[in-house]
Amino acid sequence: MRRRSILLALPLLAMPCLARGALREMLEVVDLPQLRAIAIWRDGEEVAARGFGGFTPDRPTNIKSASKSIVSALAGIAIARGLFSGTDQRVAELLRADLPADPDPRLARLTLGHLLSMQAGLERQSGPNYGAWVSSRNWVRAALAAPFVADPGQGMLYSTASTHLVSAMLARASGRSTLALARDWLDIPGFSIAAWDRDPQGIHLGGNQMAMSTRSLLCFGAAYAAGGQGVIPPGWIAESWQPRTRSIFNGEAYGYGWFISRIAGRPVRYGWGYGGQMIYVFPAGSMGRSPVAIAMTSDPDRPSARSGYRRDLHALAGRLVQAL
Repeated sequence: MRRRSILLALPLLAMPCLARGALREMLEVVDLPQLRAIAIWRDGEEVAARGFGGFTPDRPTNIKSASKSIVSALAGIAIARGLFSGTDQRVAELLRADLPADPDPRLARLTLGHLLSMQAGLERQSGPNYGAWVSSRNWVRAALAAPFVADPGQGMLYSTASTHLVSAMLARASGRSTLALARDWLDIPGFSIAAWDRDPQGIHLGGNQMAMSTRSLLCFGAAYAAGGQGVIPPGWIAESWQPRTRSIFNGEAYGYGWFISRIAGRPVRYGWGYGGQMIYVFPAGSMGRSPVAIAMTSDPDRPSARSGYRRDLHALAGRLVQAL
């Protein structure tokens, strides 16, 4: 038992004191009014964490669309467990009871991969359409009844309805709620979902309205950075991080629930939620670069894209990873 404790401490002990001190100093002078908390992991250990404005890294907050990365992880585990045939799993096979009376023939071609990569082709239910969608009596049926504005697989149409359909597929295939699956399958030390909204049929909202602490979000990202930790299939991580399409909003590539970019000269994969809920994963790289995960949570009621705040968070993540 003592040997295990020493081994767990080694990555932190091996980290230069100068780097740890630089991280603490950097977090002390961060001046971003929307920011609530930051937590940083490197090569096996949390190395720094701090709250801002009365918040702490252990206080649950709404991570908004950063939860889409978590839904993606559940889909990958479902494939590994045989609940889905693969990313080619047809949506209509599992959600047939919720299809419109006279379905568009393209619904028969719609796959899990299309949903996870935001290439469903269905009219977006995010942005200006989000309020009407979540006010409907049946979110799954409303999403499937939306008109096609593109063919499946043809370009990115970012929509929370797409990941909500994934949540519905998970519940239908398993006979359990998506939250129950997450608590069972994502057996990651330190990871915990505090609360998660559901639709009128009791299906947990895939890709929004999920509450967890900044440290919990960090533990999720650290599992990806560490190769899955025996929980998330390594093959799914690699598949999730393959570019599938490109966002028309920021020009960056997108895989299965992850944006794919570079920050501070390093490849990075990140989940992004409205307001500035961020989980950054910097994979291990050349020249002995260790894997790094950085979680940031912010005020979920203020924008982060058009205000330039997301750019500020990217810049902060770059400074932090350079200090490690």
